[in-house]
Amino acid sequence: MGSAASSSYRSIHLDVDGRIQKVVFSRFCSPCDIKELFCTAVGLPRNTTISLMDSTGAMVSIDPTIPKIMSFYAFKINELKTEVTNRLAMLEKRVELEGLKVVEIEKCRSDIKKLREEMASRNNRSVQLSTFQHLLCPTLYEYECEYGLLLSNDMGLTIFVKTTIIPYHLSKETIDALRQPIFDVWQWEPNEMLSCLEHMYHDLGLVRDFNINPITLKRWLLCIHDNYRNNPFHNFRHCFCVTQMMYSMIYLCNLQEKFSQLDILILMTAAVCHDLDHPGYNNTYQINARTELAVRYNDISPLENHHCAVAFQIFSQPECNIFSNFDAEAFKQIRQGTITLILATDMARHGEILDSFKQKVDSFDFTNEEHVTCLKMVLIKCCDISNEVRPMEVAEPWVDCLLEEYFMQSDREKAEGLPVAPFMDREKVTKPTAQIGFIKFVLIPMFETVMKLFPQIEEVMVQPLRESRDRYEELKQIDDAMNEVRHQ
Repeated sequence: MGSAASSSYRSIHLDVDGRIQKVVFSRFCSPCDIKELFCTAVGLPRNTTISLMDSTGAMVSIDPTIPKIMSFYAFKINELKTEVTNRLAMLEKRVELEGLKVVEIEKCRSDIKKLREEMASRNNRSVQLSTFQHLLCPTLYEYECEYGLLLSNDMGLTIFVKTTIIPYHLSKETIDALRQPIFDVWQWEPNEMLSCLEHMYHDLGLVRDFNINPITLKRWLLCIHDNYRNNPFHNFRHCFCVTQMMYSMIYLCNLQEKFSQLDILILMTAAVCHDLDHPGYNNTYQINARTELAVRYNDISPLENHHCAVAFQIFSQPECNIFSNFDAEAFKQIRQGTITLILATDMARHGEILDSFKQKVDSFDFTNEEHVTCLKMVLIKCCDISNEVRPMEVAEPWVDCLLEEYFMQSDREKAEGLPVAPFMDREKVTKPTAQIGFIKFVLIPMFETVMKLFPQIEEVMVQPLRESRDRYEELKQIDDAMNEVRHQ
């Protein structure tokens, strides 16, 4: 028993700048799990991109087949240069935010002192408040917005001090492109995607209408970024992709004319948070493997419940709470609305949600809260699985990312003796077979139903789906013909 148990584990030694660290892992661990373990062992963030080298300087694949090493020999582990560059950019943004925080405090103190002096000299007459001087946030902001700060003075009066900030100016080309479903999400680095997300909240009027502190918005988005794992598919770029599609649908469907601003805020925030801390293994794996998440949530949408929990753990941090100015009732609406939409992204509920929407769409009533909630659920579902709406050169890399994540899961399921879904099995699935059924029976029927309410999406969303379906069917015919030739 002892030798059998020990054979299922491997141990290697890592050389980290001359310090030797022993690491033990199961041979059933995925490459992603092993990378995260290595990062943790050497004190790096778990999603850091690393390389592993042997004593000759040759790179070694990080997976369960790493060769067994004698105790006197250690692998070298390094962060990749691009990863260091990206981390530096994120750290610079944090330094910038903390600098702004200090500037805010000092200016507040200065203005409070001036206000007290003025009030004392005027003997309780009404006070004319002057605004703070502009706070300059280089590289992040360049258009005007305002937010308020409530201060109390010695006389028991509450004073509303208005602060003007100069936000980041995106080029006109970028602003126009951001509003289009064809936007190329692969061109942008993480810090640039964060700036684009900030712009969306400002552009939709959410910062202004809900008195969101712009600096808190920045901190929140940074924290969101840090809580997406470095999975092949379910990562921060996917979060950005889904949110950008939601943003484009808000403009394309003129949703601000039909929804309240609170609904718009819920749509955008749910899109940002919808896959937080996704582990890269779906609900089926969680339930079959009886993971901690499945046990905690009683096998009911364990991942989606986890995404919601992480989202509101982040909001519970004062420095990241963009809803700090909401009263208890408004926050309750935001919380319930956001949870409802994130839970709707569980594909196990797809048929139920779409059938409910189909029953309402022909007599849809924008004044009916149940109708509006159902539409919002369908909208976030559309955005979550909308990659094939985009141009082929943008959409196809996402298929590769998704299949990589699927294969990682199916390999683990095989190793652990769990059921494997055919569409995730590397020995049974191809790109065309993976996409044809999904586009024909999931995407097109859902988008065509939404099209009944918003006919304007046909040309820019539904037609690209039909063309994508046709292209994959042609590819399948070519694959079938080649397979026939091979077997002759």
